[in-house]
Amino acid sequence: MTDTAKITLGDKTVDSPVLSGTVGPDVVDIRKFYAQTGAFTYDPGFTSTASCESQLTYIDGDEGVLLHRGYAIGDLAEQSSFMETCYLLLNGELPNGEELQTFENTITRHTMLHEQLATFYRGFRRDAHPMAVMCGVVGALSAFYPDSTEIHDPHQRMIASHRLIAKMPTIAAMAYKYSVGQPFVYPDNSLSYTGNFLRMTFGVPAEPYEVNPVVERALDRIFILHADHEQNASTSTVRLAGSSGANPFACIAAGIACLWGPAHGGANEAALNMLREIGRPERIPEYIARAKDKDDPFRLMGFGHRVYKNYDPRATVMQKTVREVFEALKVNDPVFEVALQLEEMALSDPYFVEKKLFPNVDFYSGVILSAIGFPTTMFTALFALARTVGWVAQWNEMISDPAQKIGRPRQLYTGPTHRPYVAVDKR
Repeated sequence: MTDTAKITLGDKTVDSPVLSGTVGPDVVDIRKFYAQTGAFTYDPGFTSTASCESQLTYIDGDEGVLLHRGYAIGDLAEQSSFMETCYLLLNGELPNGEELQTFENTITRHTMLHEQLATFYRGFRRDAHPMAVMCGVVGALSAFYPDSTEIHDPHQRMIASHRLIAKMPTIAAMAYKYSVGQPFVYPDNSLSYTGNFLRMTFGVPAEPYEVNPVVERALDRIFILHADHEQNASTSTVRLAGSSGANPFACIAAGIACLWGPAHGGANEAALNMLREIGRPERIPEYIARAKDKDDPFRLMGFGHRVYKNYDPRATVMQKTVREVFEALKVNDPVFEVALQLEEMALSDPYFVEKKLFPNVDFYSGVILSAIGFPTTMFTALFALARTVGWVAQWNEMISDPAQKIGRPRQLYTGPTHRPYVAVDKR
């Protein structure tokens, strides 16, 4: 017997079904509330509203849990690869050896971009932000690959998903190359997904490029940790765009545009800028004191999380990875020393412990990406590269759900009521 929630409004009482998932909070089904009462519910930001049913990702922010298809993010980041995680999100199960090889070969065959897109890049200003370039190029893919835009054909949807996952590293690397005035580097199918991206980004045609295995593994982990994160702003944007029947390339371009916002995808850049502002380890106590002062506008970026009220499970993996990358690259930069000492001091300071202001994934990923050699303008582009698999998996799930309707949020209107029109000469 399904539980019900009774909601009373004036003289009307509505019995709303209470739905239970496999784990997590129950939800009250209010789909018939307006029809029965004439009233809407009010939830700015939709932070207390379940907009869909999903089997992809589960987050328990209070306990610091993040699961993809039931697998803990720490286990995937430590033991899996990004390609294996992509397969899991798209197909629901981890692949066996043969399935993984077939999937990797499929992705590899789609890494090339249509040659005319090189001309498309040259239409941007040289100093265009990589995210601006990625928005434009991904949105334009539907013009180059119209054969995979029939959203009601599962086979075409999967081809589009594979194309997006495969081409995003090439698109991001070309955006970087364009910004620094270097020639584009074509994909090398003998390399791994992440190794190929590193070569396309930092290699040059005139010289051989050797992939550092420690850097390759660190970046692969960052991709895994950013692959999906439930119904966040950009994922919700992809689903909302997709609910109208828009083609997959347009939907992912919409997600990239939303991710570009500093409150969403730009947090690791903000954290690195904060570390540069601190500058030297001996200045850390001064900034920690400022962070505790409620009258001081300074905030420690990269600490705490809107969802996680405990330790960010992704940060645990990154904490170890930071040290591996620093050691492998022999990093000698005061900014990175600031990061390590700030982390240690914050974790032992009662103020931060009591408020559960632990370092999050953005605190670590920014310093790792900078140590590898990525400029801060590329940070969000790398986030988009990794999150593409989550976006296409969520998009596929939404299209396959017969209960999904076009998104149409309602509003609490506080503007003027009906007013008579006055001719311009009488105003």
